[in-house]
Amino acid sequence: MAAGCEAALGNRVSGGLAIVPDGCAVELRAVTVRTAGHPIPDRRGVEATAELCRTLGDGSARAIICVISGGASSVLVSPRAPVTLEEKMDVNRLLLACGADIEEFNTVRKHLSSVKGGGLLRVAMTRPIVTLVLSDVVGDDPSVIGSGPTTPDASRYADALAVLRKHAIVDQVATSVRKILEGGAAGALPETVKPGDPEAMGATTTVIGTNRLALQAAAEAARRLGYEPYVDTKALVGDTTTAARHWFRQVRGRIEASRSCAIAGGETTVVVRGQGRGGRNQEFALALVSPIAGASVVVLSAGTDGIDGPTDAAGSFVDGATLERARAIGLDDVAALADNDSYGFFARLDDLLRCGATGTNVMDIKLALGVPSSA
Repeated sequence: MAAGCEAALGNRVSGGLAIVPDGCAVELRAVTVRTAGHPIPDRRGVEATAELCRTLGDGSARAIICVISGGASSVLVSPRAPVTLEEKMDVNRLLLACGADIEEFNTVRKHLSSVKGGGLLRVAMTRPIVTLVLSDVVGDDPSVIGSGPTTPDASRYADALAVLRKHAIVDQVATSVRKILEGGAAGALPETVKPGDPEAMGATTTVIGTNRLALQAAAEAARRLGYEPYVDTKALVGDTTTAARHWFRQVRGRIEASRSCAIAGGETTVVVRGQGRGGRNQEFALALVSPIAGASVVVLSAGTDGIDGPTDAAGSFVDGATLERARAIGLDDVAALADNDSYGFFARLDDLLRCGATGTNVMDIKLALGVPSSA
């Protein structure tokens, strides 16, 4: 996105800073690039965010362009004192493990950060700021994408506290975290930037990329390859295993034994109960190993950013022969699912999709191809 700005605007881009996950860095003409931890924040993110705030706040720019994609919540890191980075990381781990959705996740993160929830608008000091966003959230709400660092925030401390209580982790977070959320809910701390606040007056935001556009592009590619595409316009959300099996039941009859392609997108959640490795896309595929057995169908579940959880894979393939192949080498899909070990399962089968960082992030894509017996 930063490279695109430089290409479009040329020498009018006088400087800037981009913070990206490992594996995504490229050399730019005027913009400095820093790497940081994703999906778990790290010290590099804290240091890069401080550098970004210094760059943004030095007053030299007449106008500011901010480009944000999914993942920004992890790499843009400035814990609100007295919360430490380690304490904030613990909150992130707890939210990941309990299956909180992205909106809940970001509601909490906004209120533990000095830059999210419109925080960068305060750094910009009312100078014009144009934000271009790639959406990785259902509904494409700019205040949720990347925790909305340049977008006014309608959520409140009380909402963040309610998320922790809903998932029964309020007693597991650090004392400093509870004190901030409880103090804010009681009105003792300043809220995030709200719609109508003076800091938001010079800010405009445009969503330039969505999951819907990715699904349309997938459908066009399917047609070029001779498949008849069927696009599910309803986003897949909720528990990954439940969503995977429900979706497969819906599309199997439509595409099996025909040259068809079912396409869907969204962002499901995983409750981590085991000790294995994986991500929601790999787990989506793992949940289908038994249901798809014997079917003339192949499924791919993958993240559009090329990253699925804390792994080097974007997702996994699964087809009607996966179960038989797995059993032949002693793999148990039920046990792997219980241990959240989708990565280990599909790595043994050589069925992981490893495409590397794609340079975009518009949630996940699910593809199911009918494979006629005569093919």
